[in-house]
Amino acid sequence: MSRLAELKFRAATAVQRRLANPLTRRFPPHTVLETTGRVSGLARRTPVGGRRVGDSFWLVSEFGERSQYIRNIRADPRVRVRIGGRWHTGTAHVLPEDDARARLRRLPRLNSAAVRAIGTDLLTVRVDLDG
Repeated sequence: MSRLAELKFRAATAVQRRLANPLTRRFPPHTVLETTGRVSGLARRTPVGGRRVGDSFWLVSEFGERSQYIRNIRADPRVRVRIGGRWHTGTAHVLPEDDARARLRRLPRLNSAAVRAIGTDLLTVRVDLDG
């Protein structure tokens, strides 16, 4: 990873952990992905941007395999997603073969712009929602 990419990663994750995530997790309309911590076993909630398409929810991780929620999904793909204030259970699939930049064009514009600007290693995730 280049020095610039490393600085972007450190700055973005610091802001997200200390300011943005604690605030947006509490805002009911905001979409939240809940994974199980791979070490602690505790529920970990991360605000995300994405879109529900039929029985699937699509999102793009801006830091790919370095994102903690991606690591948690790799350990246990069973997740919950809060969409519009309502929780849905499902199974997450990390899709490295998907064109994440093209996927962002089909997701909400504001979040997609932020992910493109901040992201250093884009990675698509599809959550297949249960019934």
